[in-house]
Amino acid sequence: MSSSDNEINESASLSLGLFPEVVTLFVDVIVPLPLPNLLTYRVPAIMNDMIQVGARVIVQLGTRRILTAIVARVHQDPPKKYIAKPLLELLDEAPMVTIYQLELFRWVADYYMCHIGEVMNAALPSGLKINSESKLQYNPEFDVNTPLTETEGKLLEAVQEKNSLSTDEAARLLGQKDIYPIIKSLSKKGAVLVYEEVKEKYTPKIVKKIRLTRDYEDWEPLKDLIDELEDRKQYKQVGVLMKYLARVPVMQNRIANADGLEKSVLVKDDISESALKTLLKKNVFEEFEIIISRFADVPYSGDDVQLSESQQLATEKIMSYFKTKDTVLLHGITGSGKTAVYINLIQKVLASGSQVLYLLPEIALTTQIVSRLRKVFGDQMGIYHSKFSDNERVEVWRGVLSGKFNFVIGVRSAIFLPFDNLGLIVVDEEHESSYKQYDPAPRYNARDLALVVARLQQAKVLMGSATPSFESFYNAKQGRYGYVKLTQRFREAQLPEISLVNIRIERKQKKLKHNFSDTLLTSLKDNITKGEQSILFQNRRGYAPYVMCEDCGWIPHCHQCNVSLTYHQHTQEMRCHYCGFTEQMSHQCPVCGSTRIKTMGYGTEKIEDELKLLLPQARTARMDLDTTRQKNAIQNIVQAFEAGETDILIGTQMLSKGLDFDKVSFVGIFDADHIIHFPDFRAHERAFQLLTQVAGRAGRRNTQGRVLIQTGNPELFVIEKILQNDYEGLYEKEIPERQKFNYPPFTRLIRLIIKHEDEITAEEAAQTLANGLREKMGSRVLGPEPPLVNRIRNQFLKDILIKLEKDNINLRLIKEQIREEIQKILTTKQFKQTTVVIDVDPM
Repeated sequence: MSSSDNEINESASLSLGLFPEVVTLFVDVIVPLPLPNLLTYRVPAIMNDMIQVGARVIVQLGTRRILTAIVARVHQDPPKKYIAKPLLELLDEAPMVTIYQLELFRWVADYYMCHIGEVMNAALPSGLKINSESKLQYNPEFDVNTPLTETEGKLLEAVQEKNSLSTDEAARLLGQKDIYPIIKSLSKKGAVLVYEEVKEKYTPKIVKKIRLTRDYEDWEPLKDLIDELEDRKQYKQVGVLMKYLARVPVMQNRIANADGLEKSVLVKDDISESALKTLLKKNVFEEFEIIISRFADVPYSGDDVQLSESQQLATEKIMSYFKTKDTVLLHGITGSGKTAVYINLIQKVLASGSQVLYLLPEIALTTQIVSRLRKVFGDQMGIYHSKFSDNERVEVWRGVLSGKFNFVIGVRSAIFLPFDNLGLIVVDEEHESSYKQYDPAPRYNARDLALVVARLQQAKVLMGSATPSFESFYNAKQGRYGYVKLTQRFREAQLPEISLVNIRIERKQKKLKHNFSDTLLTSLKDNITKGEQSILFQNRRGYAPYVMCEDCGWIPHCHQCNVSLTYHQHTQEMRCHYCGFTEQMSHQCPVCGSTRIKTMGYGTEKIEDELKLLLPQARTARMDLDTTRQKNAIQNIVQAFEAGETDILIGTQMLSKGLDFDKVSFVGIFDADHIIHFPDFRAHERAFQLLTQVAGRAGRRNTQGRVLIQTGNPELFVIEKILQNDYEGLYEKEIPERQKFNYPPFTRLIRLIIKHEDEITAEEAAQTLANGLREKMGSRVLGPEPPLVNRIRNQFLKDILIKLEKDNINLRLIKEQIREEIQKILTTKQFKQTTVVIDVDPM
């Protein structure tokens, strides 16, 4: 056949569609950066049949940057303003992010006025994001006659020996921090090639196991081998075999050998590792690997919880409300058994085939609840928490996608997990400010986002608290939420008896010992005598809030923030709780030279120290941010307290969250006043919540607990309501004030924080922005005003507050106007270095 015949046949084949034309596809991707637009990349033809919305891909941004991106759209439209780069790699055969999640990402970005890349960055566990690392490789075309310095030669030799070397490894090898000039020089001389090695952070947990090879599964050949080894006096090898047979009943069940035994278990049995290696070489044993879950299997009962009559009634009312309402507020006093109600409802939803998300403000502080749920639900329950490793969080993410975990308990970030069939979201302690993300963006509130997720998935939301947020209680009062109240403590336990000590009077009468009233010390001492436990609450960590020169009044301040430094005696340093700056404690005043430096105020560390002097017989422990930094620190403190190894537990607001101790019969609140007297419209609400929650730790079983509050203002209305446990009384007093001055729940708030390293520039930028906003929104715009702490990390701060009515307003238009005015500021030459932070629904 001639070549012209071939061309005719090929043309005919194309016209018949036997060789269809390859379509060029493009994808719009989300990258984890604060970029206003999605980026478009070209799909290599080899990926055309595999690319899907929601899959992760690797893209190059700029000349060197390698990033993980999520495919948001697949199409055939090339970008008009730039040439699309090709995707570098497709990471997922199936989408790692669902269509529903992408819709949620867009909603969060729009509502909280941030970029979708920031939402992606917050939503995905870091183990699902690729990182790039600069690597050095020997250049085979390098001219070996090129002169090198001694340092360059040493580095090049190491690169040749190891095939490749990371920049971190090179820095360690040379003992230098700044090695980039050396790398640059070697690269210029053509000695090394610098490239980016892309690594997926998630690695499955692999366990090495061993088992007998098939030749030795039967008793006869195994017996012959043992006899032979004994004859040759290879007793260590015999010992390995006998230890294996003791652990794995091969002779009774050959299938048991297929599962084998973890190598580490055999090594722990004190066997000879060299003997094991020999048996592996002889093919008596074989080594293999399996991928296992990082979450240990937990035996569980799966039994229904036994509800009291009031709990059963509350459950039935909740189920009844769910027929007509999507959200129910469960208002249950401390110790009323809300968790049992949650468990009962979760079991019902799981039995129906739907998924459940249980949100807690802080899992590390609610280990008792987690342990209780694990006993009921076992390994079908996933735990999602920032203290877990990247790999553990990725396992839960993948477990939700695969259907392994239909029930997850987690903190606020768990709201972004890839559920596809949610039936119920439980938001426990819904009043907690920990549900709010402060930095970085998105500054979302997981409690509020739960309502959005439920709407997208047609699920129900159950919010629970002993002290609900006024916003949630208002929504219940207005009929938007169902409302169920639990007024009895479980098993008829009584609420604690609360009493006050007026420290102003005690100070005048000289009854105070290191700011401990005589009544407080006597109560703590009596509890120790009775073999009972106490909790002492002070919502300030450190030794003292500040130190002062008694002669000239000098107070040490942070060099980067406008706050005094907190003294920490354990480390003998003064520390800024805003930026982390530290300096050694000064024992001489730098202003007047005096050595009369005095600590002012009381932190948890000082209280613990002085309590040891006042009550030397007391076994004390402290729970605050300083003592709980390590992974299992909280669990260890809680377990020791539960075991009765501690008489008095001293701590901050950590103590208010979900702890339940049988032997705690007394709670002392060291200083209530600094919580109440705070310049915020929610101050009384928060004081009531915090002090009531702490008080609720006392007397949760057969005996009535006692609570003592030290205050200099016992006549305050909020103190009166705490004594009466009258939440609704406080609400009725506060809510008209909120309405009068246009605060939530009657309005929406948007806070703009303007930052600049120059105070005058910050003021001018804030004033210009406020003026521009007022032209469009009028009196809704308040400020600018300096916040309570007006300089943090060398940036001066100014606040603008925007109050927006909830009805008859175009919120989308308002937000667009805010964005436009901010853009004007940021593109003005004078204010180019200004930062504007947008906080929608600030707490």
